[in-house]
Amino acid sequence: MAGTAVQRRLSWRLGEVVGLVEETPRVRTLVVTVPGWPGHRAGQHVDVRLTAEDGYQTQHSYSISSPPEDGQRVSLTVERLDDGEVSPYLVDEVRVGDRLELRGPIGGYFVWEAETTDPLQLVAGGSGVCPLMAMLRHRAAAPSRVPTRLLYSSRSLEDLIYRAELDGLAAADGGPEVTYTLTRERPPGWTGFARRIDRQMLAEAAWPPERRPLVFVCGPTSFVESAADHLVALGHEAARIKTERFGPTGG
Repeated sequence: MAGTAVQRRLSWRLGEVVGLVEETPRVRTLVVTVPGWPGHRAGQHVDVRLTAEDGYQTQHSYSISSPPEDGQRVSLTVERLDDGEVSPYLVDEVRVGDRLELRGPIGGYFVWEAETTDPLQLVAGGSGVCPLMAMLRHRAAAPSRVPTRLLYSSRSLEDLIYRAELDGLAAADGGPEVTYTLTRERPPGWTGFARRIDRQMLAEAAWPPERRPLVFVCGPTSFVESAADHLVALGHEAARIKTERFGPTGG
């Protein structure tokens, strides 16, 4: 039975795009209804496959940004990479009513369940916030009041994905603590962090190691490796730090 379930998850399904959200000038969320979707866990991803008229196929993996509570509606947040094969089409060309081939959900390591009671620490670089957003939405929908902090690094304020929603979650009673750091451009009067995530910033903005948080770090490879190293140096247990990384190309 277990093998049959895995085979179903890894079969291609045809979903319909039912919503589009322009998150930033380079980032768009596609809301896809997937008949027969088996459900997913917060932090998992899917493969998306495109087929050209001449039969050429290409595919890429994208994190699911919607919570498990959304049922058969799966949200994929995609950043356009100018040298990518898939992301320019998904960000610039796809329209409501179009159909996409999806395979998944995939992954069982980088996942978080709302039943967990340990403090939750999320560390995001750029579009690495996408699977972490699924966790925050899952936390809100469950609902869970587990102590939660997000440290999110972005190039600029306009490049922050989900900014309005994150601010809303943070303002809610029992919501997560959200901290931004802007690495390239800051608006006039900005008083927050204004550099890449470093050891001192993690010491100030993340849960201290004595709280024994579960830590999820997602972003570009160099970002993830640096953040994880700093967390271990601060005294966090390596076994309680889960990482997911992506390279400079793809999509």
